[in-house]
Amino acid sequence: MQYRNGVFIITEEKRCPIYNAGEELRVNKGILTLPVGKPTCLTLTRDLIVIVTEDVPYERYRRGEIERFRFECGGCTGLISFEFKRDKGYATLQMKMLAARDRKEKTRGIVQFADLLRPIEIFAPLTYDNLLDIATLFTFSPYPSGFPIVQKGEPGTLLYIIISGRVEILDDDGVTLAELTQGDVLGEMSLLSGEAAMTTIVATEPCHIATLKSKDFRHILTKFPVLQDYFYKLLVSRITRINLQRAEELSSGMVGQFDDISVVELCQMINANLKTGRLKLEFGTTRACIDFREGEIIHAEFNGSTGPDAFFQILGRSEGRFKFINGLKPADMERDVLGGFMALLMQGMKRLDDLEGRED
Repeated sequence: MQYRNGVFIITEEKRCPIYNAGEELRVNKGILTLPVGKPTCLTLTRDLIVIVTEDVPYERYRRGEIERFRFECGGCTGLISFEFKRDKGYATLQMKMLAARDRKEKTRGIVQFADLLRPIEIFAPLTYDNLLDIATLFTFSPYPSGFPIVQKGEPGTLLYIIISGRVEILDDDGVTLAELTQGDVLGEMSLLSGEAAMTTIVATEPCHIATLKSKDFRHILTKFPVLQDYFYKLLVSRITRINLQRAEELSSGMVGQFDDISVVELCQMINANLKTGRLKLEFGTTRACIDFREGEIIHAEFNGSTGPDAFFQILGRSEGRFKFINGLKPADMERDVLGGFMALLMQGMKRLDDLEGRED
């Protein structure tokens, strides 16, 4: 089978779980090279094989201009469009030297970013090669003093890591709830829960901050399980500190509305405080329940479904009321854990993202 060479650039992306607009896909002598740090999508690979093996033109000359054909890859949760990128064909020695210099500059930039990430505690367990891969996914930006990095109510689409400087977390009245400095992480709760930002975060001095898009965040968590452990512990710490008052109420049971706290936050709080009991939920005339043993989910029931599927359906509900009852019957205590809480939560949030993508 003969493969044609080609460099393709992604021109448009809509809810693709892996790739971003502007990234390149290369086929050279039968070898497919994908963006650094990204996994291989079999759907995209299949589509590219068709393009580079069949008599499909990359571009054509029409009305005095080069017209590039647009290709699409879909069939999963998202869609990307890409087109052929004309090779500059570095024919002269000077042009080859320019190309080599460009590659060297890009490599130097990635190394500098990796060096910035290396002192951060979260990345301590990773090798330097791992850091180089991760550095290609981050954007490094300066923020002036007083700049609102995150506004309360904004959708959570980015993970923030403070490289240098200081920021403050503010409540609705502008009172400082906490100060964060080099190495601290922001935005992970919104990314993991799918909820909007709960507080405003402002730079109190000039800062350099690394940001990571939500799908790249999910990618590195999948690729580096040790980071899952870090974010799990961080999430537990944050919930324990910020929601201490709510956690104390759980000791005698708690009743409330999902207007005050989301299903995701409520389950996170129960998990973080290692509670054992039954969370009863009412959505109009429909009832559901989730059983926890020392913070881990051992049973879920909703709308005729049980187990993980029921839990995933419950996560998608936003209106209703709940009641947490401490303790379980001995027979219920014998149930097996459905799966690691963080893994279940991430899988459930991914399913919700996928459903939203299909609705769009």
